Amino acid sequence: MEEEKNHSEKQDKKLAAVCGLYCEACSWFIATTEDPERLKKLAAQLHMSEEESKCYGCRSDKRIPYCEQCRMFACAAEQGIDFCGECNQYPCDEIKQFQSAMPHRIDLWTNLERIKSVGYKKWLAETREDYTCPQCGTINSTYDIKCRKCGEEPSCNYVAQHKQEIIRFLKNR
Repeated sequence: MEEEKNHSEKQDKKLAAVCGLYCEACSWFIATTEDPERLKKLAAQLHMSEEESKCYGCRSDKRIPYCEQCRMFACAAEQGIDFCGECNQYPCDEIKQFQSAMPHRIDLWTNLERIKSVGYKKWLAETREDYTCPQCGTINSTYDIKCRKCGEEPSCNYVAQHKQEIIRFLKNR
């Protein structure tokens, strides 16, 4: 029973990135775990093979090259901490620059504070709800304006909250 609990905790933590991102709502994670067509498209965009493009979360053994090279992940490991919000130098210049670059990172400060105050398990449950389609229960990414399964718009609460920033970002890509 104890071994089962530890396995479950490790699985959950793989979905909670050290920077405060929620991996299960990442386009790469979604593509890897349930959408082979999306994986083909994403891999082609970055001129990578589908195998290289697979990612099972921040703390997993298989991450996309970008996440493999994540300086925040390496720094957290060096510091012996689980999340950037636990660091004495938080927020450092690295995470500030990272947070400001893309819409799926808008809530990093809120996420890290929430993880610190309620723990990553409760935060994961809350965040999972934030990315879940209210119509069909599908987890969507920040960039799924419409639910990828049922077409509901907005696809989830996160998209509803940040739709303007997301659309502006997508137009400028």
